[in-house]
Formats: sequence, structure tokens, C-alpha cells
Amino acid sequence: MLDATLKTQLKAYLEKVVQPIEIVASLNDSAKSQELQALLQDIVQLSDKITLREQGDAKRAPSFTIQRAGTDIGVTFAGIPMGHEFTSLVLALLQVGGHTIKLDDAVIEQIRNLDGDYEFETFVSLSCHNCPEVVQALNAMSVINPRIKVTTIDGGVFPKEVEDRQIMAVPMMFLNGEHFGQGRTSVEEILSRLDSNAGVRAAAELSKKDVFDVLVIGGGPAGAASSIYAARKGIRTGVLAERFGGQVLDTLAIENFISVKETEGPKFAAALEEHVKAYDVDIMNLQRAVKLIPGKIAEVHTASGAVLKAKTVILSTGARWREINVPGEKEYRNHGVAYCPHCDGPLFKGKRVAVVGGGNSGVEAAIDLAGVVQHVTLIEYGTELRADAVLQRKLRSLPNVQIIMSAQTTEINGDGQKVTSLSYTDRSSGAAHKIDLEGVFVQIGLVPNTEWLKGTIALSRFGEIEIDARGQTSVPGVFAAGDCTTVPFKQIVIAVGAGATAALSAFDHLIRSGDEEPQTTETKQAVAV
Repeated sequence: MLDATLKTQLKAYLEKVVQPIEIVASLNDSAKSQELQALLQDIVQLSDKITLREQGDAKRAPSFTIQRAGTDIGVTFAGIPMGHEFTSLVLALLQVGGHTIKLDDAVIEQIRNLDGDYEFETFVSLSCHNCPEVVQALNAMSVINPRIKVTTIDGGVFPKEVEDRQIMAVPMMFLNGEHFGQGRTSVEEILSRLDSNAGVRAAAELSKKDVFDVLVIGGGPAGAASSIYAARKGIRTGVLAERFGGQVLDTLAIENFISVKETEGPKFAAALEEHVKAYDVDIMNLQRAVKLIPGKIAEVHTASGAVLKAKTVILSTGARWREINVPGEKEYRNHGVAYCPHCDGPLFKGKRVAVVGGGNSGVEAAIDLAGVVQHVTLIEYGTELRADAVLQRKLRSLPNVQIIMSAQTTEINGDGQKVTSLSYTDRSSGAAHKIDLEGVFVQIGLVPNTEWLKGTIALSRFGEIEIDARGQTSVPGVFAAGDCTTVPFKQIVIAVGAGATAALSAFDHLIRSGDEEPQTTETKQAVAV
């Protein structure tokens, strides 16, 4: 099952196992069971601390539980955790085997003190780059607190269960049989829902913090760059982020960040966070800003009720997928309406879908989906596609793709449980049409996360924060960077540069306003760019 190179790498990891592990497998006579059996046998041969026992009484087959011998500590996988989930498998083996779990001590203590019995089931696809974070978060929680039981289910291996439970987006979490949530979710986010008092405690602690010299709002590439450049100046720096990493977490392939030939969004976001943590930066994650009160000492209010104060503020709140805002879109989100073809595409295998949007993201989505689904209809509002020529040529070469131009989507229809068709109007003739299908992927660009700033700073007609070449907004002491601004091109490399510019401008503002003493020669040497 595993090639020689992978076995060598895995063997080196398994040397970190300190507690005996028993893998208990439930198999049947299917081909998938034979694949799983081969994988587990390969693993057992790589460590003398791991044993394998086969039985057939589990709820699902093929499946297996990684159990710490003589304890009730364990995690379960239903299916074969390869692809993006292979890392989840390796981490599960290490953590169940006693290797250190890399979470903050306070978070570990909070997990350990959860009072209750929790049984999680998480449906994933092996091509989903967002799923591993959820799987690994729940697995770690289960090892810390055995009253939390977790099962990761590969929807491709159990299609009937996916159909019966109407799962049309991954990762999809169920807690004690009830829907719990979907999408990329961290340990802290899960904890905030299980521990009802966590938000109140966090808000109280945040409000006690001293005044920041620079407070960055947003933890994407622009926010990360801003915080690093500010911290290198030796000033008190904080980052308030609703989700550290931002939209990069939802990006699959990154091939245009200079000096990094290729990487994936989640890996890039993890590297950003690791770099920020190398400096004296106060990271306040899972906190959404809802109000900005400018002033010599600005105030930033959060949804949790906290109030933070800062001499300067850098807004880097990024952007999110734009919605088409037609009837049925919200009603059938995650029930046929999707925004990530890489994550959710495999759930539509053999089905008919539409992609709304003819830019690069829409055409790329249609190309990717064409290799999985039965048929793709690409719907473009304009009279021509806006994607790069090379992408258009590839799209038009595919036999199971139809392109409809000058089409305005008017409604996404369903049967109350899932999508069944899409309605559109031909903008040339005015004729109404309906396409029978089972999925709609919306790919029509981005909208800036700036609604909470209306009436506070100047915004463009598109809702973008208006900035000058220095990142200065219409309010003195408030700067902005990244996709939430009027910068003409929304690219990671541009956001990083803009973040650096905003931080340097904020530092300059502090000096010129008399709020920051010029640095000594020694300090300059210590924090030199």
C-alpha cells in the first residue's frame, strides 16, 4: 500500500511513539477493506509499539480505531485516510501513542475540563484541503479528553450514508447525531461552542489589555506582514483576527508567491502564523471586530463584548466569496450550493452541476469539476468569458462542459432538502430557462469585509477602504492593507507588501505625533529591517 519512500518517512515519525498502540480494524470482503488491511499491515511493520487486531463488529466497514493499549483513549477512521488525510492519520498515531500535542496549555486544560459526553462524526473527502484541520482538531481533543469520541468518515467510501444524511459539503460535523457545523474549524472554534462561558471569559481578558501601539485587525497575509513589521520596530503590537490565515485557508494551490514555487493555502497560512509567533505579537484569534471608534487612542469593539485600545490601527479584514443573492442560494447552501469546488466537488461525482462565473476562478472550477462530475454548465453574465486565454482553451476542449453566455441567474430551485435546478434569463432575448442539476458552484469574485466600518472611514462604491500610497485611510492614525482596500489587484504578494507599507506608515505616524520616542542606535540594530 505504501511505497518505500513513504514507509521510510513514516518509520521515522513512528519512532516518536512512546505508548503501546493497538489498531482495531473492522473489515469485510470489499476491495476497500483489502486496501485498508494492506495499509494497516504496512504501519504495524514499521513500529514494535503498534499491534493490529481485526474484527467485524463496528458500525462501518472498512474502519479502524487507533487505541492506546489498556485505556479508553482512541480515535476512529471509517475509510482509508490517504490524500489530504494521511497527515491526520500520522498525527493520530503519534498523539494516541503519547507524543506531545502542540496546543497551548490553557486550551488543553479547557478541553480536559469539558463536562459531558461528546460523540463527533465528521464527513470528509480526501481531496478536501480544509478537512484535515477539523479532523486533527477533534482527534487531539479526543486524546486529551476520552469523553470526546470522534469518527472521521470518508464520504467516498460510504456514499449511501452521504446520500441518506444529505451531506453535500465537507467537512461536515455531527455531534451526538445532530448537525454541529461545516467548513474549516479550529480547536478553539469547536471549544467556543462546547464551552458556553468561553466567550465571556475571553472578552473579559481582552478588555484588560494595555493600549497597543499598533493593533492589526485581520490575520491574513496583509495582517501577518503588518504585525511582523510593527513588532520588528520594538513597539507593542497586537493582531485581532476572526480566523488567522483568512481567505488563504480556503485557497488550494498557490503558485505565484515569489520564491515559493508552489504550496497550498493551509500550509501557507500555517507558515504565516509561525512567522508572526516568532515575534512579540499578541495574537487574539477567533475575535470579530464590530465597531471602530477613532481618536488619539482608538477603540475597537468585538462581537464578544471586548474593548481594545490602540494608538494606531491597521485594517486588514480581507474579503469573502461574493454571493449571487438570488432566491434559493442561502436556503440550499451546503445542500447543493457550494463555493469550493476542490472541497465539495467529489460529493457530486457522476452528477450534473453548474458553475456561475466566467472569470479565472469560475473557469478553473469548471475544469476541475469536469473531471469528477457527469456534466458542467458554466453560466456567464457577460457576452464573453473573462478568464485567461489558456484556461478558456482548456475549458472548451472538454466534452462534458457547456458554456452559456449573457445569462442572468435568477433562482436556485430545490425540493426542500437539496438543489434540483437552476433558473436563468437569456439577457439577449429575455427568455427564461431552467437547467436540471444537483449542484451550483458560485465563483463570481470577492466582497470586502468592511460593512462594520460604514460611516467611520471612507469606502469606495464597492465597499473597499480608500487608501493612499502609504496605506493611510481617511482617518488619521488608521491604516489599511490587502483585499479590503482599493488596491487594484487582489493578490497575496501584493497584500503582503501593502501590510508592510501600512506598518511602516503607522510607525512613522507614532513618531511624528509624538507618541513614540525615536529608537536608540542599539534598538535600531536589534530591529533593523
